[in-house]
Amino acid sequence: MRRRLPIVAAALAALLGSTALATADDTLTTLGEMHVSGWQGDWPTIPQTGRKADQVKKNLTKIKLPAGFHIELYALVPDARHMAVGPQGVATFVGTRKDKVYVVTDRDRDMAADEVKEFAPSLKKKIPNGPCFSKDGFLFIAEQNRVLMYPAAEFFYESPDVVAVPVVAEGQLIPKGEESYNHTARVCRIGPDNKLYIQVGQPYNVPPKDKMALYSKWGIGGIIRMDRDGKNREVYASGMRNPVGMDFNPKDKTLWSNDNQVDGMGDDKPPGEMNRIAKAGENFGFPWYGGGHTRTDEYAKDAPPKDIVFPEVEQVPHAADLGLAFYTGNQFPAKYQGAIFSTQHGSWNRTVPVGARVMVTFLKPDGHVAGPSIPFAEGWNDNGIYNGRPVDVVQLYDGSLLVSDDLVGAIYRIWYDGK
Repeated sequence: MRRRLPIVAAALAALLGSTALATADDTLTTLGEMHVSGWQGDWPTIPQTGRKADQVKKNLTKIKLPAGFHIELYALVPDARHMAVGPQGVATFVGTRKDKVYVVTDRDRDMAADEVKEFAPSLKKKIPNGPCFSKDGFLFIAEQNRVLMYPAAEFFYESPDVVAVPVVAEGQLIPKGEESYNHTARVCRIGPDNKLYIQVGQPYNVPPKDKMALYSKWGIGGIIRMDRDGKNREVYASGMRNPVGMDFNPKDKTLWSNDNQVDGMGDDKPPGEMNRIAKAGENFGFPWYGGGHTRTDEYAKDAPPKDIVFPEVEQVPHAADLGLAFYTGNQFPAKYQGAIFSTQHGSWNRTVPVGARVMVTFLKPDGHVAGPSIPFAEGWNDNGIYNGRPVDVVQLYDGSLLVSDDLVGAIYRIWYDGK
């Protein structure tokens, strides 16, 4: 592993310019210069046994899955949101909507966490919800208004000091004046073109018209794309309200994205969306449409663009679809291979709560859906009382699935043995 250090140093030299250093905070600069920060804070590991673990395991006995599938506790991780499994299979990085990222390690390969601790605690973070990995081992974390790249994160995570490169400097992902407490959870992916894709929600339920030009320019309410060093930024997809959760279909390279739709229109409208993005520049209808073909009151008299792309799947209204991943493993039965697994976090504004489950969506050979999304794992919604709220779903190296839950503060593992 020591032979990789000169390679990492060379990469840093190429990526870290004087401008990046000048705009970074002192700790970021110190780490970029390969110096220790002097951080001496408390760095505990998260206990994985005890009363809480026992109760989570008890709750999981109520989860319903198709025959031959099983679910178990993989790790206790506070506020667990979106996840990224390292390409070496050494560690899983877990974002939160607070100020921490956690790293989960299964050292003995028994499919349960041996250690959970904060990642890079010497570096301050703000809503580091969305981690993603490149195939060559670079970790990207999209914060509310910054994107950092961590070279060799699976190698350096054992230290509180971790090299971090600013891909998008603080305050430059969106205008500072547009920072909000609402719709701040960014998610990223490295595409088949080796570019960085980031989902950027807009802060309003329905934005005022005087914000349209600004949001269109910055890609707020859409998906932006850029080189891995932050250059050549462009708006890849627009017309979204709060897109959270995306993945590329490995067969045809299309990008699929959830979008959370307008509140306050009643229990049963508008639908949530799962969108298929076939090319750059497509518009998915918001704010003229609040979800599916449902027009918003605020834009009902305005003519929508003629080239709007309507959702591939209309989801249950107000279920809060958040995680999305194509299944590329071979552990699950053949019918699930190539399918989309997604999560529904659950309602906050519905008189009869829905969601809190994992869904599966099957595709036809032409790359379009074969039908609506259907429940795959459910039971966290206990007659309107949530015993868990799934956030993200990712594939582990053995072909099983990990599901995060920010209510419980846990990650579950779903596997298949046919029994």
